[in-house]
Amino acid sequence: MIYLLALIAAVAIAVLLWRAFGPQRGTPPVRRPGPKGPDDDPDFLWRLDRQAKKSRDEDQSGRETE
Repeated sequence: MIYLLALIAAVAIAVLLWRAFGPQRGTPPVRRPGPKGPDDDPDFLWRLDRQAKKSRDEDQSGRETE
């Protein structure tokens, strides 16, 4: 029984020493942002808005000539 307690204590001390003096974990790796969806991309939304305005302007100018 004493050997079992000594083994548990030795393992616990080894784990504590490993955590204290083992390899340092450092900072976590930097995650790069993934691809944006079209509704999150400001350039896409800007181009979409420009196209919508352009088509509205063309529709209005076409109706005025009729």
